[in-house]
Amino acid sequence: MKIDTDLPCVVREIEHLEIPMPDGTLLAARVWLPESAEGTPVPAILEYIPYRKNDKTLERDHARAPWIAAQGYAYVRLDIRGSGESEGLMTDEYTSVELQDGCDAIAWIAEQCWCDGGVGIVGISWGGFNGLQLAALQPPALKAVVTICSTDDRYADDIHYMGGALLVDHLSWSSVMFGINTLPPDPAHVGERWREMWHQRLDESGLWLDEWLRHQTRDAFWKHGSVCEDIGAIKIPVYAVSGWADGYCRAVFRLVETLQAPVKGIVGPWSHKYPHLGEPGPAIDWLTEETRWWDHWLKGVDTGIMEEDPLRLFLQDHAEPHGHYAQRDGHWITEPAWPSPNIDRQVFSLGTEGRLGGDAGQDDRLHISSPLWVGSHAGKWCSYAKRGDQPGDQRREDAGSLVFETAPLTENTHMAGDATVTLTFQVDRPVAQVAARLMDVAPDGAATRVSYGVLNLTHRDSHETPEALVPGETYTAEVEMKHVAQTFRAGHRIRLSLSSCYFPIIWPAPEPVRLTLIPARCALTLPMRSGDLTVPDRFDPPRSAEPLEVDYEVEPHSGWSVTEDRNTGRVVVGSFDHEGAARITLHDLFHSADVRERYSVLPHDPLSAEGQVVWVHEMSRGDWSIKSVTDTTLTSDREAFHIVARLRAWEGETLVRDLEWTRSIPRHLV
Repeated sequence: MKIDTDLPCVVREIEHLEIPMPDGTLLAARVWLPESAEGTPVPAILEYIPYRKNDKTLERDHARAPWIAAQGYAYVRLDIRGSGESEGLMTDEYTSVELQDGCDAIAWIAEQCWCDGGVGIVGISWGGFNGLQLAALQPPALKAVVTICSTDDRYADDIHYMGGALLVDHLSWSSVMFGINTLPPDPAHVGERWREMWHQRLDESGLWLDEWLRHQTRDAFWKHGSVCEDIGAIKIPVYAVSGWADGYCRAVFRLVETLQAPVKGIVGPWSHKYPHLGEPGPAIDWLTEETRWWDHWLKGVDTGIMEEDPLRLFLQDHAEPHGHYAQRDGHWITEPAWPSPNIDRQVFSLGTEGRLGGDAGQDDRLHISSPLWVGSHAGKWCSYAKRGDQPGDQRREDAGSLVFETAPLTENTHMAGDATVTLTFQVDRPVAQVAARLMDVAPDGAATRVSYGVLNLTHRDSHETPEALVPGETYTAEVEMKHVAQTFRAGHRIRLSLSSCYFPIIWPAPEPVRLTLIPARCALTLPMRSGDLTVPDRFDPPRSAEPLEVDYEVEPHSGWSVTEDRNTGRVVVGSFDHEGAARITLHDLFHSADVRERYSVLPHDPLSAEGQVVWVHEMSRGDWSIKSVTDTTLTSDREAFHIVARLRAWEGETLVRDLEWTRSIPRHLV
């Protein structure tokens, strides 16, 4: 990372600014802007998220926001109502109140003496989501969007459901927000109000997992905020960004294909990260790229950015299977449109002898009833570049799967886009699921997962109105895999693996299932890529402003394990992530956060599946200190999901809250 110590202009930082909403609620912002902005107004860039401007994101923001501000922008980091130092309550993601607040904040920013009236919005994850949603509401001052690691479809392509199957990250993510919602505002900014605001959050923020699990199909709850429902409502330019290891790469392709406004997309090798922090690398000089976008749309400067191809992809080379990559080999390619004229969709049949591209008779049948440990080496649905959260060697998973593979390739072969699997099948239970994995198999047999997809087979025709399967009846369904750009080297094999479970990526079906395939009516379709593979890499190494001064007592660290009880066969996937225990020198604030996740299952009993997530947060300054512990456990039986959750919070040594939730939510074909 190149640190720019000599920025183009002097940047002024406003540590705490309160933006009034029409109902009187005050939202807290941190602002960086050129020192001359009050005399010479500049465009503003808004990042609008719940992750606490004063501590959790400050280290990241401090290295990014001043750099952009120095290019002639006011950078506004706004905490959502009920988070950080903002007043009110936050009771869910992307509520109507949140979106209206966003529109009101944009209007307020545009009227400030330091703003020239034009506003852009940027964000990763939550901020990428609400950036698209706010654009669809068309606030007049909003002129352009940068959306990173986000989606246009909250049901089919978010952390909650995948292919109609319940993602286990549904539990993991709800637990993240369960913990964040226990944190108070900083008394240094809100004064004695902090305790009242904190207690209101503890008592009224709610258990989001309970609400989310009550919506198991694509209903109005998930359609709200899914901009794909009316993509034409977005009329301003959008730059969409993601990475192959991120959970949200598919949305970039849909946005480039469907948006009627000017659009650009880029997908690197990265996990859920800003591209200048991109891991796996190579990270890029994203701050310069982003500024080119803002200069074009907010200042009217011809930077040439819109003369380039609309879609840029990192074509990954082979990598040995590993749970974490610091770097991926490969190079950049571009596409003139999506769908691209460079892509030819090639169909591979499934042979009864395990040959991809082989033959099968009309009467041939293949059967699989996968042990529930298939998926234990799958990593996480959305990688955060933590050690172990990417998939390991797939040979262990393939032992419980149906496997089809090509002969060794005679030349380097490239794909770019979304592979699909067409399955004609029968099952012996009314609820069933399937996971499809695409692998790069090296000559020594090591199998690296390239992409995957899952499908709740009751959702084969609709996510809104799923239908139970009739045992013994024949159905056809299509499994969509995540997009990827990948090179398969000469001498390697392409492998497709199919399993009837994939825990803990998705929650198991309520009963063991025997999946029967009719291979003569099944196929894998790959988006094979030809054309120019020699696009110059125009990205420089990443850069940033000077980092925040932070004194770490415990450095960030993480780990991942898979263990098996040899007596019972129970497999446990465990992870921990310590975000670090640190004192921010700027305002003498100590904060610490760590999480432990545990997912376990017996190999042949789907009702034995358990998930538990425990977060511990601490904050202090001088004599003031708080601590919170949130603990959430999810189990199920044939009829229902069961949640047991607990929240404990301390002020100093005094336990001020000890709250418990016990909920049972009926299963609906999941």
